[in-house]
Amino acid sequence: MTHIRTAVFPVAGMGTRFLPATKSIPKEMLPLVDRPLIQYAVDEARKAGIEEFIFVSAAGKGALEDYFDTAAALEMQLKAKGKTDALQALAPTRMPEGALTILRQAQPLGLGHAVRQAKRLVGDTPFAVLLPDDVILHETGALAQMVEAHADQGGHMVATMEVPRAAVSSYGVLDVSQQKGRIAQARGLVEKPRPDFAPSTQAIVGRYILEPSIFERLDALGPGAGGELQLTDAINADVETAGVTGYQFAGERFDCGSVQGFVQATAAFAMARGDLSAEFSAFMTARKSPLKMVA
Repeated sequence: MTHIRTAVFPVAGMGTRFLPATKSIPKEMLPLVDRPLIQYAVDEARKAGIEEFIFVSAAGKGALEDYFDTAAALEMQLKAKGKTDALQALAPTRMPEGALTILRQAQPLGLGHAVRQAKRLVGDTPFAVLLPDDVILHETGALAQMVEAHADQGGHMVATMEVPRAAVSSYGVLDVSQQKGRIAQARGLVEKPRPDFAPSTQAIVGRYILEPSIFERLDALGPGAGGELQLTDAINADVETAGVTGYQFAGERFDCGSVQGFVQATAAFAMARGDLSAEFSAFMTARKSPLKMVA
C-alpha cells in the first residue's frame, strides 16, 4: 500500500487566459477531448494510490464539487434506456463518501498560501500536490512514478523536466548537486532565473510530494515575489532539514494553463485514443490550409 494517501489540488485560479469561456465555467472544468482538466489530475492521483482528495477552491467554482457528486437522475435515465457505455463513462466522476473535501481560499495569495489551507486535514504525513494545469500524458502517471521513488528517498520531491536554457525564465528551476538516473539531489529551487544565471535546465512541473514540515515553513514565511506566499520559498527553507530531490518523470507534459498548450494537449490526447486517432489523423493530414475564423 502506498505511503502517500492524501493529495491537495489548488483550483482557485480565475483562468483569465481562457476568457470568455471561464466567465461562467471554472478553468479546471474545460474539456480536454471528453473529460475536464480536473478529471485527468484526479485519475493520475488515483493511479498513485491517493485516497483523500482536498480541493483548495474559490467562489464561483461550485461546478467542481457538483462534477464529483452523484447525478442520480441522470444515472436513472441512462440505466432505464440501457446506455451502459454512458454509465461507465460516469464512473470516474464518482468519489467515495468522505473522500473529497472542498476548502475555500478567500484570497489568491499564491501556491504556498493555497497549500497551507490544507494543514489541518493533511496532518503529520507526507502528501502530494497536483496542479491540474499541468497535464502529463503517460500510461503509468507521473505521480505514481514519484510515489515509488519517494518511498526510498523521503524528503520533499518535485517533478522536473529538461527545457531549453532559453526557456528557464518561465519556470522554477532545480539547483542540482548530484544526479543519479531520474533522481537529482538538490541544493534548492530557483524561481524563474535568467538563462545565464540558471543553475540547471531542470524545470519544475506541477507535481510535488511534500513532508508535513512544509507547513511550519509556510507559517514562518512572509510574502514573497508578487506579495504572495511562495511554495518555492518554503521548500528552500526546509532544504537542510528535510532535503529536496527532483524526479525527471517519464511522459509528455502540456501546459493547459495556456491556450496554446491546451490546444496541443487536445491534439495529443486525441491521437492517443484508439477510438479517435485514425479519423483525427486523417483529418489533420487532409488539411491544406487553416480555416478562416468568422468574426
